Amino acid sequence: MLVLIVGSSGAGKDSLLDAARHLLATDPHVHFVRRAITRPETAGGEAHEALTEAEFAAREAAGGFALTWRAHGLCYGIPAGIADHLAQRDLVVANASRAIIAHAAERFRTRVIEITAPPGLRAARLGLRGREDETDIATRLARDVALPPGVMIERVANDSTLEEGIARFLAALNRAVETAAVTRAG
Repeated sequence: MLVLIVGSSGAGKDSLLDAARHLLATDPHVHFVRRAITRPETAGGEAHEALTEAEFAAREAAGGFALTWRAHGLCYGIPAGIADHLAQRDLVVANASRAIIAHAAERFRTRVIEITAPPGLRAARLGLRGREDETDIATRLARDVALPPGVMIERVANDSTLEEGIARFLAALNRAVETAAVTRAG
């Protein structure tokens, strides 16, 4: 099963994913995707494969990505190699955009975990990470992408302490792991 982690900028997806990646590192059936992004590695945020736009376009044209999208002036890609893990009925966890959910659900057995946080908290978090100016932050906060019908979506509020957010996120991921395990056994 492909589990897409989505949410508005500043909701805290990277922090929750980093914690879950560490805590689930010993589970051989859970795989966390390292995305390719046309953003320098030194820009901060998630650990990603930094590509130029030309490198990204070449890899995309060669079928090197299972899913791609553009947002905030950047190109994002989930490697095609996830298909191998999905064929083994493992759980693949990917930080993704709400805009690709419908396309992902057409291609893969997909579950979505949406990380939420109030706008004021999101704005504060975006300001602290220091990657965007006030105009960019306002643009990110204003971006609204509707979630498609017919896909399992679980919302996780990340509006308290980091520990509470991690606990809520892990509970949602564990439900997905259990669903994947039932599928593997069946």
